[in-house]
Amino acid sequence: MSTIESSRVQLALNVDDLDAAITFYSKLFATEPAKVRPGYANFAIAEPALKLVLIEGHGAGGTLNHLGVEVPSTAEVTAAQQRLSACGLATAVEDEVTCCFAVQDKVWVDDPSGAPWEIYTVLDDAELPGGQLRTTEPEAGGCCSPAAAETSPAGAVDTAASGTAACCAPAATGA
Repeated sequence: MSTIESSRVQLALNVDDLDAAITFYSKLFATEPAKVRPGYANFAIAEPALKLVLIEGHGAGGTLNHLGVEVPSTAEVTAAQQRLSACGLATAVEDEVTCCFAVQDKVWVDDPSGAPWEIYTVLDDAELPGGQLRTTEPEAGGCCSPAAAETSPAGAVDTAASGTAACCAPAATGA
């Protein structure tokens, strides 16, 4: 079950050397990782409120893997999906998907340049990654990519609906 009390931004980075990256980010943010697995680590940083994810071997080191917003509940994921769809943005939904060593409910959306964003909640911890992590080619899919949602066995949905610009205002997010 998710234990986060409020939303926090997630930044997932590709790294060449996980151990070196863990050492650096531990010093930078004065905290140890919350989770370390083969090829993967994440930090739950209190100040600034950040979920930093490090992924080894899935793209050039120092490049963006994906972005996200971790929210406290599935209800907030659902509300975000409904708001984004009402704004006319295509979304991809994944329910109870095992990804990045956690069971999650999430919705994906890409920015105009193709940067993938996920809004998600962690339902439970998992000892296995749940599939491939995002690769440098979005069409390649994997558990941590919007492309995976389109073929997810959890019944992912790809939606787009028209709405008013007012629904897209940051104050309307609630997340």
